[in-house]
Formats: sequence, C-alpha cells, structure tokens
Amino acid sequence: MKTTEFAIIGLGGVGGYFGFKLAKKYSTSNAVNITFIAREKTYEIVKENGLILLSAENEDSIVRPHQIFKDVAELGQVDVFVICVKEYDLENICNQLKDKIKDDTIILPLMNGVDIYERIRKIITNGIVLPACVYVASHIKEKGVVEHKGNPGKIIIGKDPENKQFDPQFIVDLFKSASIDIECKKDSFPAIWSKYFFIASFGLVSARYNKSIGQVNEEPELHERALRIMQEIQAIAAKKEINLPENIIELTFQKAASFPFQTPTSLQLDVQSRKENTELELFAGAIIAYGDALNIPVPETTDIYNEIKNGILV
Repeated sequence: MKTTEFAIIGLGGVGGYFGFKLAKKYSTSNAVNITFIAREKTYEIVKENGLILLSAENEDSIVRPHQIFKDVAELGQVDVFVICVKEYDLENICNQLKDKIKDDTIILPLMNGVDIYERIRKIITNGIVLPACVYVASHIKEKGVVEHKGNPGKIIIGKDPENKQFDPQFIVDLFKSASIDIECKKDSFPAIWSKYFFIASFGLVSARYNKSIGQVNEEPELHERALRIMQEIQAIAAKKEINLPENIIELTFQKAASFPFQTPTSLQLDVQSRKENTELELFAGAIIAYGDALNIPVPETTDIYNEIKNGILV
C-alpha cells in the first residue's frame, strides 16, 4: 500500500492545532507520514521536545511527527502540502514549492483571505489547489506550544476550480480519521467570503481604534465604518458572482455579537503592538486590489488602510 506523504508548513495556531491532530493519529501508521516544516527556533524545540497542544480535547498533549525540517528544500516526495503560514509569507512559500508540485500533488491552504487561491495559482500553475476556510481558536503560547480554546477546529474545503474532476474525499477521510471536523463542498468560496466579511471589517476597525469586537459592534461611529467596509466587500463579491446570502451583512453583525464583548482581533493586537508584519494587506489590500481590478469604488477601506499605514491609531 502506498504511503501518503503530508507536509504541514507552519506550526502557528492553525498549523500547530491541525498538525498535532494529524501527527497524533498517524504516529504509528505506515499509510500516512506527517512531516512538519518549522522556523529555526520552533524547529529546534519541536525536534527536541515534540509539539505540545494545550486543549481540552486532548489527554496526551505531546506528539512527534515522522520528520521535521527547517526548509522546504529538504523535503522529498510529498503528496499533500498543508500551508499554514501568515499571508505575507505565501508567495515566498509558493516559490519554494513550485518545483516540487506534480500534476497530482494536492495543496491545501489553511489561511485567511479571499484571494489565497488566486495568489497561489499565479505562482503554481499545476497540481490541485483546494480552496479552504478554517475556523479554530488557537494561538502560539510559546515556541513549540500551541494553545486551543473553545469549539473544536473546523475546515471547509471545496473543489479546485481548475480541476473540478478531482474528488477530494480521500483527504476528507484522512482528516476525519484524525478527529478533525472537515466538510467538503462543491464550492467553498461562499464560506471563505462569509468569513472574510467578519474578519476584514472588524479586523480593520478594531485595529484602527484599538477597540474590541463588542465595542466595534455597539459604538455607532465604529459600527458604521464596519458596515461601509462590508458594503464594499459585498459589491466585489456580487461582481465576482460569489453566492452569498442576501442578508450577509446582518448575519455578520450577529456573528460579532456572539463573541465575548472584550474580544480583540488578531490584526488589532498586531497593529497596536507595532508588529512589522501584519495581515493589513490581506484584509484591506485585497479589497483595494479587487476594487481597482473590477472598477468598484472602495473609499472606506482605502481610508482606513491609509490611516493604519500612517500610524493614525486610536
């Protein structure tokens, strides 16, 4: 029986959570091999001590992959690449991967953003890319240690628009066997865009004003700015013929109201701590680029993007 070779690229909150579950399930398997790719300090710690997941889901909190490397170049034959890097690392990783992709190689990006598939396809023109949407409340507690809270993580995947004949069911089965909640849809883009309505609008406004999700939802000025960003995203989605609910904006505000009032967004934390790399381009840059390409005005997103870029915060 052929062994399916997985490579998990990035051991942050997402890669660490799902990578842990896969490595735990298939630790003694000859059918599936799990390899981790991690940055130098994380690589050293996980190679020495294993990967730790702190979660109510697990009793055994330490796993070791079959292999761990610091660099994509060290990888041999890989059947499935699970990309879990920050959006600003995507092009770099794709350029490293492109010579390793065969026509039947599967790429599963577990990343935020509505333009991830298109950005991968600009660099990697062959292989199978499964557009995906991921929900998981996990973060790096320290190098080699991922902490998970709340509901179990969930993945929604869809068929590759350029390879619609490929059935990803065996990927779904492998993940489900690892106790991962995964759902396959014919078209995953509505789920991807629905999530984006929330993370982009609330991420941008919370980052600009250093206010929680609850405050953005309830303070009139901030609520209005989030609404205008959502309206711009809605116009883009309509032009791209993404099949979204008519009341997607109302549903997004309802989703925000379900979070604890003081919950911050990850972009807010990164911007306010003056991190060099943030997901500002993922949220605002993509809207601005789509607006330009589709001739759709996006003044609210452009304004808040410039305010954050110019350090006009709080």
